[in-house]
Amino acid sequence: MKKIKGGIIGTGSISGCHISGYNALDNVELYAVCDINEQRARECAKKNGVELVFTDYNEMLKLKELDAVSVCTWNSEHAPATIAALKAGKHVLCEKPMAINTREAVAMEEAAKQAGKVLMIGFVRRFGNDAKILKDFIDNGMMGDIYYAKATYLRRFGCPGGWFGDKKRSGGGPLIDLGVHVIDLVRYMMGKPKAVSVTGATFNKLGARDNIVQKEGYRAADTGNIFDVEDMAVGMIRFDNGAVLHVETSFCLNLKKDTGDIELFGSKSGAKLDPGLEFYSEMNNYLVDVTPAHDTALSFEGLFENEIAHFVDCVSKGTEGAECISPAEDGVEIMKIIDAVYESARTGREVIL
Repeated sequence: MKKIKGGIIGTGSISGCHISGYNALDNVELYAVCDINEQRARECAKKNGVELVFTDYNEMLKLKELDAVSVCTWNSEHAPATIAALKAGKHVLCEKPMAINTREAVAMEEAAKQAGKVLMIGFVRRFGNDAKILKDFIDNGMMGDIYYAKATYLRRFGCPGGWFGDKKRSGGGPLIDLGVHVIDLVRYMMGKPKAVSVTGATFNKLGARDNIVQKEGYRAADTGNIFDVEDMAVGMIRFDNGAVLHVETSFCLNLKKDTGDIELFGSKSGAKLDPGLEFYSEMNNYLVDVTPAHDTALSFEGLFENEIAHFVDCVSKGTEGAECISPAEDGVEIMKIIDAVYESARTGREVIL
């Protein structure tokens, strides 16, 4: 079997998750890496046994034998790098968020259609073991009509630093970085309805909390002291099927502990994913709580490995032979929602989509 030759554009923190996924597969060869920081690119290449190192992805994309790339840059480079790769005839897995606005996301989707190549968006939460179980229950009618959902991704002290606080490169704060995960996962579980209206608010009361000595959690590869994004965002999203989602997300907030809960409420049962999975329903006129027999410790196990394996499968089968779990069109829909939350926050009014 011919091995798929893969490349990495952007060798910062998140790239390690992609690289681990590629290295776990027998039918993939990590062939080239690229980063504007040459030292970081060379260290990544040495660590993973890659010979070809670039500081300009346009040069890397000239490699005819290169089949596919992961775009792991900061957000503002997602669209330029992805479009360049597609035009060069490469399949692309682009990290979330798809872009920094809907206009760029649409251009990426169009480039994929014109190139006839796979463009997959890195909605990695769709590939969790807990999400797989929940989706299976929903698809088999366990929850009935899901009409309301709550999603929180709140950090007490969790700005990754570096470019994450620089709006020009990030496109925004916790909404576009963290909220994108939970908004997408809820929409995916609901059967991917389209948003019809959005109301939102953003705040910047605590900033990056650079005064805090404690350093933990996910960090950007580069340091930086810019913070011109929101530190908290909230939104209410109405969908065309009548369902409503309430979302809260923060980098910094005065709460006791970080939370990452998703709650879905249906006509037959409710469910909570945090990442353990529980259902709340009724049987024989009694209220009951149902917990599927699965190891909650494994809920996030293999997230990126599952995602990368699916991407490689899509690349192997081509656009005609494989149904991508997280296609470009889904990324566009999420960007519409994120743009609308920011616009509603700016104007103080509901945004109709």
